[in-house]
Amino acid sequence: MNRPRRPSGFSLIELLATLAIMAALLLIVLPVAQLAVQRHREAELRSGLASIRSAIDRYRSAVAEGRVRIERGASGYPASLELLVEGVEDASASDRRKIYFLRRLPRDPFHDGAKNVPASETWGLRSYDSPPEDPAAGSDVFDVYTLDEGVGLNGIPYRDW
Repeated sequence: MNRPRRPSGFSLIELLATLAIMAALLLIVLPVAQLAVQRHREAELRSGLASIRSAIDRYRSAVAEGRVRIERGASGYPASLELLVEGVEDASASDRRKIYFLRRLPRDPFHDGAKNVPASETWGLRSYDSPPEDPAAGSDVFDVYTLDEGVGLNGIPYRDW
């Protein structure tokens, strides 16, 4: 008994239906993935800002305690972000050991420049003498901010974080 053989494989309609379903799933997944990436970068930004600001505050406290020597008339804030990593000589110690305020300087996660740019150049710097609404670099580092012009998921511009 010879039965006619049915061709095997998928029909064009089945392939088109499968592709349509996959395209619809991709349209749903892509925005969710982009949102997850943005949340991750925002968490990195919060963490980086917090660690740098905390190190700046610890430096200022060390100055107030007399552990860090400063020039007369100086604000008591570090002259650069690198100083927080490189450390400064402990004025209260007889063995000339250094005080370190950061293990490493985090990069701004929203800085889109070349990866060979030093981490200290990825941040905006505000000196002690500059107003908060118009931050400018100066002879010291009072605060840091991101240079990105974007707005966070919370509706606040990243520069104001």
